[in-house]
Amino acid sequence: MIKRKFRKKPIVIEAYQTDKELIVETLEGPLQASPGDWIITGIRGEQYPCKPDVFEKTYEPVDDCGKSVLLR
Repeated sequence: MIKRKFRKKPIVIEAYQTDKELIVETLEGPLQASPGDWIITGIRGEQYPCKPDVFEKTYEPVDDCGKSVLLR
């Protein structure tokens, strides 16, 4: 078996940063989100929480056309 490297396809997601504790109903079952976590809506409408450090390493802001936006 030969191992190969892969990169995720670039997709645009919607997300918001929560300011309170909440339970998010995910495809795998309920998960707790903490203040500061990002709540992501995936390509099939599913939602899941993401810790801020992981979110910042994985996602970047885009404009309404899906183009990257620099924040200053």
